Amino acid sequence: MSAKSIWRHARGRCATDARCVALVLAFVVTQESSGCAQGSPGAGWDSVGVILKAPAASTGGYIRFNFPRRDITLKVGDVTVTSAMALGGWAGFSGEPSNATVMGDLVLTSGELKPVLAELARQNLAVTAIHNHLAGESPQITYLHFHAEGSALDLARRLDRVLALTATPRPVVTAPPVPATIDTALIFTTLGIRGRGQGNVAQLSAILVPGEVRMHDRIVNPAMGYGTPINIQMVDDRRAVATGDFTVLGARVDAVTRALAAHGITATAVHSHLIDEQPSLRYIHFWADGPLPEILRGLKAALDSAR
Repeated sequence: MSAKSIWRHARGRCATDARCVALVLAFVVTQESSGCAQGSPGAGWDSVGVILKAPAASTGGYIRFNFPRRDITLKVGDVTVTSAMALGGWAGFSGEPSNATVMGDLVLTSGELKPVLAELARQNLAVTAIHNHLAGESPQITYLHFHAEGSALDLARRLDRVLALTATPRPVVTAPPVPATIDTALIFTTLGIRGRGQGNVAQLSAILVPGEVRMHDRIVNPAMGYGTPINIQMVDDRRAVATGDFTVLGARVDAVTRALAAHGITATAVHSHLIDEQPSLRYIHFWADGPLPEILRGLKAALDSAR
């Protein structure tokens, strides 16, 4: 049974149980993100990819185009952070090509912010957030979140003009698969979430917000709009780093930040990514550095406190 079929079947059986709904959604998203329910995006979305100069991927119930900033060498302290960890610009499309919602995240250097903001305004693409995700990184990186609705091809043309003002490498070349050297079995078992491993990096995602989220009277795709990504990188045999963000209802922010702090994990930012979404969400970014088992214990405590 496909992940989408599982979701349709389970939704009717536990629709009144918010925790059950959240767990089923998390399963669907992680199954799809790990390649268990990947599908061909289709000709309409391939045309969008041609404009954006990036391959289309159908994942989590939406169409995603990735723009990794492989041109940036990013350091946090003495750690060189891979692009998969914290430099993953992207645009996600939900709905149909003729009537789509796009949102995403541009990863910008300080010199790119001003021209990008001016072009976003000219292209009528709404800015929903501008902020940091990390703390103490070099060079300093700004993350800009955007949102728009309309024809997917038109949205792609407008976004292409924005991306052209950055040094984002395009056309995007898909990196060849690399066998995982990180202990994914330990990570997936400890956190109770599956994902994927590439080399020394593991990437996972869950949905921690129960029920529907709406924005502009449209249902927000969970994986696209309020997933909780967790990225873990091995530095050496004994040391790992981790980053990502816990997306939660406002009432859970204190519990999550306390759980992180209790395990030596730094909350680097607490803020919004969307505007006028219902219910209101908060995004808690974090940075962890230490032995992998200790980091996993802290992340598991934060996951448990978020639900």
